[in-house]
Amino acid sequence: MDSFDEQTIKDLEFSTIREWLVEFSIGETAKNRLKNLTPSNRFIEIKEELDRLNEFLAIRSEGENFPTLDFEELLPEIKLLPIQNAVLSQDGFSRLTRASHIVNSIIYFFDKREKEYPLLSNLIQNAYYTTEIIDAIEKVFDRKGSVKDDASPFLFEIRQQIKVVKNQINKNFDRELRKLSKENVLGDTREAFVNERRVLTIMSTHKRKVAGTVVGSSKTGSLTFIEPLSNVPLNNEYELLADDERKEIYRILQVLTREIAHLLPLINEYQNILTEFDFINSKTKLALELNCCLPSIDNDEMRIELINVVHPILWKNNKISGKKTLSQYLYMDKFSRMLVISGPNAGGKSITLKTIGLLQLMLQSGLLVPVDPNSKMCFFQQVLTDIGDNQSIENELSTYSYRLKRMNHFLKVSNRRTLLLLDEFGTGSDPDLGGALAEVFFENLYNKKSFGVITTHYANIKLKADQLKNAINGCMLFDTETLEPLYKFSLGQPGSSFTFEVAQINGIPIELIEDAKTRLDERKVSMDRLLSELQKEKTYLERLNNEHIEAQELAQKAKNEYLEKKERFEEKLKNQQETIEINNKFITSGKKLKQFVDRFQTKNRKKDANKPLIDEITKYISLEKSKIEETTRTEKLKADANIKKPINKLKKEQIERDEFQHSKIKIGSTVKLISTKQNGTVEEINGEILTIIFGFMRMKVEKEKLMWVN
Repeated sequence: MDSFDEQTIKDLEFSTIREWLVEFSIGETAKNRLKNLTPSNRFIEIKEELDRLNEFLAIRSEGENFPTLDFEELLPEIKLLPIQNAVLSQDGFSRLTRASHIVNSIIYFFDKREKEYPLLSNLIQNAYYTTEIIDAIEKVFDRKGSVKDDASPFLFEIRQQIKVVKNQINKNFDRELRKLSKENVLGDTREAFVNERRVLTIMSTHKRKVAGTVVGSSKTGSLTFIEPLSNVPLNNEYELLADDERKEIYRILQVLTREIAHLLPLINEYQNILTEFDFINSKTKLALELNCCLPSIDNDEMRIELINVVHPILWKNNKISGKKTLSQYLYMDKFSRMLVISGPNAGGKSITLKTIGLLQLMLQSGLLVPVDPNSKMCFFQQVLTDIGDNQSIENELSTYSYRLKRMNHFLKVSNRRTLLLLDEFGTGSDPDLGGALAEVFFENLYNKKSFGVITTHYANIKLKADQLKNAINGCMLFDTETLEPLYKFSLGQPGSSFTFEVAQINGIPIELIEDAKTRLDERKVSMDRLLSELQKEKTYLERLNNEHIEAQELAQKAKNEYLEKKERFEEKLKNQQETIEINNKFITSGKKLKQFVDRFQTKNRKKDANKPLIDEITKYISLEKSKIEETTRTEKLKADANIKKPINKLKKEQIERDEFQHSKIKIGSTVKLISTKQNGTVEEINGEILTIIFGFMRMKVEKEKLMWVN
């Protein structure tokens, strides 16, 4: 089966994705391809399409200067060029010029980028850079798209004659206009154009006073349009010249058409390249709008791991209305290939199921998907859905009959490459009988090794998923305190339907709810209560764990800030103490020098009166100099001693033991915190900082504070 099930495409609203893509496209070829875009199970082709699209997304995301795809398709020109004596229109030549410029720019862009973008480069391998088309057309046309005067000598001559005739026509007309203005026979508008001829606007009461040819009148008849008599032969000559001009232009374009006809294979390539890039560019624009990427695809290992996934249609609608869309984490592999989702109504079960299905259709249509880049997906041969109310009035089928026929089809065609999406599995009939039949269907689909996502309220289906080796339960979370759905998916346990809680939200009196509980099997009520309590406890523990992790991170942050501040204060204190010591030395020296100054004699005229003082000063300075030199020498000896001093043998052995211990610490190792003797598991290693899990607590610890255990 090459094509996907049409009902599946309809159920998952894939047509909305198509409509968005069409809006992004330029030409009709790409629009038609996108309108009819369908998922494929030709895995190799789809993988190549996805890789090519991912290359183009990289170009757009990284701000590469890729040529603007502003073009018109070349289908009319391609159709005309093989026909003998055919002539392309002026618009056709303009389209060819534009297409040649764009394709040349694309070829130039990928020059020396073949290794970086190999798949995109392959799209242009049959084209080549040339200005032959552009040069030929630009010899004939100017920048405004008009045929040049010198496109041929004869055309130049004709246009020169046309200018002379037009100038004479205008001179004659202006002379007649000035003359009649003085005679007050002109209407308010004075002149007009009729059949592209310049005519006088004469008041009808004076029309016989003007020599010329009457060419018409106003709607009311009050004005008559007259061509001056002197211009009649000139206008006739002008029309003959204009006809000569048209014929010469036709001949020139015919020659130009023949000149470029031999380049038809290249022009065909222009059409293919431009429409293909239009197609890819539309997909890329959608990917950028929805924050899409290419997940890892391993088709040998059947696995779906969707990280931070959102339903694209829901996300876009919520974005328009200013609402937040919660992302989900979904995981399925060969050991958990049948996922049963339970939980309250309006809690998000169907959206979760549709998210998986729609993303699978997008991927197998060659589209990128809105997930985290670390996500993983695979290809399926078929995706089959049973979603919503599909009763058929025309065929007189009830909803349940329709679902049974659909299920019968699934049982016939399902295999290990099938993804089944079954919403509200088993509903539509007597709960007990329908539940029993649903359980049988579930087992048979499971035995076909199919993948499946099933939403249900049936307890027996939840129980069966728990019993089967390669099936797993999941639930949509519900806040039992506020009695509101959380729209969050949790893998690993079934969920309560919260039937009575939802009824209470919607205003059903509590006494009616309690009365309803008395009419149920006590075991069923107890089971539902147990699921509710388990979910409540799990939610509480998750919140407690998150709060604990947050508190631990805050404590670690506060500790780091304290250590940084302590280090800064200690450095500041050390600098201050050094400054004080230096200042004290300066003060002591200053006092001593002041004493010398005070003792210096200026009034005593004896020649050697200050000699004893100068000797004392010299001795003091010499002594201070010696102290400084001794201090410098001592510090140098200490530094040399520290460098040459051998490491203590015991200390050296301890260092070697610590280094050996630390080298054995890997992710997953059990380690002991030296200060508290508490054991933990290594979750992450970032240089010398390790993230350790101690029970429910997660801490970042320096490696030197840890001891390897096993």
